[in-house]
Parts: sequence; structure tokens; C-alpha cells
Amino acid sequence: MKPNDPHWYSETEVPMTIASAEAFHWDRETDVAVIGAGAAGASAALEACAQGASVLLVDRFTGGGASAISGGVIYMGGGTKYQQQAGFNDTPQNMFNYLKLETRGIVGDETLKKFCDDSIPNLQWLEKHGVSFDASMSPVKTSYPTNKYFLYYSGNELVKEFTDVATPAPRGHRVKWKGFSGAGLMDALLRSCRKTRVQTAFMSRVTQLVQNNEGRVLGFKMLQIPPHSPHADTFASDYKWFCRLRMFVPAIAQKLRARMEKIEREHAVMHLVRVRKGLVLAAGGFIFNRDMAKFHAPKYAAGAPLGSLGCNGSGIRLGESIGAATGNMQRGSAWRFINPPKAWVQGIIVNRKGKRFVNEQCYGARIGEFMCEENDGIATLIFNRAMLRNAFSQLRPGKVWLMLQTAPALLSILFNTHKARSIDALAKKCAIPPECLAKTLAHYNAACAGKEEDAMHKSPEFMRTMLKGPYYAMDISLKNKRFICPVISLGGLLVDEKTGQVKREDGSLFPNLYAAGRTAVGVASQSYVSGLSLADCIFSGRRAGKQVAANEH
Repeated sequence: MKPNDPHWYSETEVPMTIASAEAFHWDRETDVAVIGAGAAGASAALEACAQGASVLLVDRFTGGGASAISGGVIYMGGGTKYQQQAGFNDTPQNMFNYLKLETRGIVGDETLKKFCDDSIPNLQWLEKHGVSFDASMSPVKTSYPTNKYFLYYSGNELVKEFTDVATPAPRGHRVKWKGFSGAGLMDALLRSCRKTRVQTAFMSRVTQLVQNNEGRVLGFKMLQIPPHSPHADTFASDYKWFCRLRMFVPAIAQKLRARMEKIEREHAVMHLVRVRKGLVLAAGGFIFNRDMAKFHAPKYAAGAPLGSLGCNGSGIRLGESIGAATGNMQRGSAWRFINPPKAWVQGIIVNRKGKRFVNEQCYGARIGEFMCEENDGIATLIFNRAMLRNAFSQLRPGKVWLMLQTAPALLSILFNTHKARSIDALAKKCAIPPECLAKTLAHYNAACAGKEEDAMHKSPEFMRTMLKGPYYAMDISLKNKRFICPVISLGGLLVDEKTGQVKREDGSLFPNLYAAGRTAVGVASQSYVSGLSLADCIFSGRRAGKQVAANEH
């Protein structure tokens, strides 16, 4: 896809080609530039700086990106000190065995092995840069632990399909921080950038690459809102409120977005920046570019975009503008969490035909994957009154995060649920074939009673018979606006797995263009569990930063 294609969906311009960097007027020069100041970009900048390169870290907004508003969970294992303190044994090989099944070949075995082997060194590197962790283990399986706990099972480690190949171990290392821990992660990394020689250019939008006739990136065009100006202050304030309101008051968030874009159009100043060693693209995914999401990942586009406004595909488009190849652009991750409350996991999830299609105890993104990839994004959760009572008890204030799960769950119970005294009546209300739903429930009840094996291999602790009504049906489909399903994109630029260099469409490598995080295809680009994307950001960001700094001028 090129800038002149009708489906380009981007403000990225056709690249500028010049004969020589020395004969061109530049406003600014640096050895290395990193586009995007999230976890991947900050890691790349810190690593390049540690190798002795001068570094410019550029971000369209105020730094932090989607990483700063994430849960701040990093998937690390192999025997970290926090796993050991909590009483769990793990090895890099055991971690590899689990992730081999989870990632399904999106990266080669050698790369995945290195990812696992580097897990403890990367944790130590994060601690060196001021990121804190803790060994307090969550006592229950949850989508996100409360402020009391910072280690938990963040994926499918306890699901039979995965326990068959790997001994379960908690690898979700949540950054120790009050509230959503992504803020703590990026506070530490950006603070470390400020302490080193990393220069920053925030509220700066990169719209065009400059290359020579051989395809070497020489620099880029940057549109920057003048720092310390009233326009910059308004822009920064609007962005802060957009991040807070984007999921829950989208109409106001969109007005803020429009005002930010107006400030950019009217007040940004152009700068031409030369890079002597190379450029790292780390600007996130593309889920906030709605046209791009619909074109590339239509199965996931109807979900609620999760991330920052910087997740608009700009990094991917910059690469594509000069002929870079992409991969897995059709893949997304839909986060259909139903736990907490645990009572819902004891119910059954069915498709429009009334058939179960997933183990309900699975991690929310796995439920979302089966829902989107195989069932047109449609799913219904079936439970009965006994489970409903337990759900209310488990959703009491203080037990789970109010804005993360409690409020959406309670609203869904009140405004997104059908009730009927019999399964047949419930099926008719939901336009599900009654005989099929009744058969599905009968098999599930038999499995709960130990009379047959559960078709989805759900663990006994998550099973409970539903012999008596009333029965309830909750719409948990992707498009549901009353029980929103957050979605991120997973595809990106294809890179060499040893260096992070971006690949051309013919398979050759750009000499000095690199990509990291969700701008690139990496460990988290096929499927997602909590912490895997941030861990890949650290891994791929450090890889790119080290390699680009080693380039000759």
C-alpha cells in the first residue's frame, strides 16, 4: 500500500529523495532518532544512548503513549526473583514451552528462546532505570489485580491446553504503582531519559521521511507545536483529558481530539531533522485509525479502540511510504474479560447457534479471539440466579477495580441482560435455537456432575450446574456498546528478528531503518496475554536501540 493508494488512510506524505545529506539544509541533527515515546521507544532511546549515540526521542503527544495508560503488566519469567519470593519455580525453557503454544510461530524459535532467556536481564534493566516490582501474589485468577498484588497469572497458564505442555507459573509482573501501573512504568523510563543525554521533541508529528537514492534514511520532516507556548499547554491538557475519557465518554473525547488536531494544523512549525546513524519507528499500532482498522482488521474494527491517539498507524505508514513490508495486519486482540466476577466463568458462552466455542476460564483476549475469528464477533453468556447472586457479592466495592470491571459488569447486568424462567424461553428472547441451547446446557450440567468430560476442558473449580432457573443471557458481543469490548491491533512492519531492521517488500533490509513495539511484528503479534506486548516493547526496543547505535555515520 502506497501514499497514492485510495486506502492509504494516513497523513504520511510521499518520501523526499535527495542526493546527499551534506548538501541539504537541516534544522536539527542527531545520530539516532526514535519516533514514539512509549515503552518501545523509550527503551530504544535509552539503549542507543548507552551505546554512546546522540538520541532524539520524538512523540506526537506528551510522551508515554499507550504504555502510560496501560495496566503496566510486563510478562516476565524464567525464574525471576519475584517468582521465587512468591514460592514459584520457573525456567526459561518452561516459559518457552508455554509461549511457543501461545504465540503460534509468529516469531522463530530462536527469537522466542532469546525473549525468554532475556526476561530476567530485561527485568534487571528496568529496575536499573527506576521501575519497581513486588512479589505479592494475587490469591485469585483475575484480569487485573488490585493495589495489594503485583504478581499474578496474567494469561492462560492454568488452562488445560497449556498445562499439558508447561508447568504453570505466574509471569504477570505488574509495576508497583498505585492505580494503573503503566503510568509508573513510563514515569520511570522517561525520567531516566531525562537524566541521560536523550533529547526530546514532544508534541511533534513526523509526516515525511527523507532518503537518498540508495534507500538509506537521511532524516524526516517534523511538525512541532512550539514548546512552552499557550497552544502547547492547551494541547497537553486536552490530551490528558482525552486519555481519561476516551473509553467512557467518547463524545467529549472526540471533541478534545478535534481541538488538538486544529492546534496542530494552525500552529505547528516545520523542522527538518537529519539522522546520521538511523531511525527507529516505535509509534504504536493503528487501532485509532478507524479507516485503517476497518480495511486491515475488519473482524476487530467494531470493538472499542484501546490505546492512545498515537496508535494511528503513523509509524507503520512511514515505513510503508518507502517500501517497507507489513505482516499480520489482519490480527487484532479483543479483550472480552468475564472474570471478575468468577461466577460468570461458571456459566457458559455460546454463539448464535447456541453452541459453546471456548473454555470460559480462558484469558479474556483468547475468548475475544475465538469470538471474532470464528463467530463473527457474536457471543452470549448464559448463567442462572444462583450465579447472579454470587456475581453481585464478588463485585462489591474494594474487591475489584471500579472503572476496570465493576462498573461495566454491573451496568451489563442491569441493562444488557435477558431473563426467562426456562432455557427455551431465554433462547427465543435471544434468537438462539432453543433445542440447541438446551442440548448444550444439558451436556454442561452432565460434565459439572462428573457424568461426562467437559467438551472445553474447564477446570472443576470454575464449573457449576445450572439445573434451576431463572436463567439469564448477557450479550458480550464485540459490537455491544453497553458492555464494551476493548481492542488493539497486532500487525506491523516486518523486521529482521536479530536486529530489528525493517524489511522491504522484496525481503531485503533497509540499512538504517528499525521498528519496535506494536509498530513491528513481534512476539505479541499473533495472540495477546496481559504483559506480553509491554515485554516485547522492552525486548524489541532495546534490540533496535543497540543495533542502530552501532551503525556508521
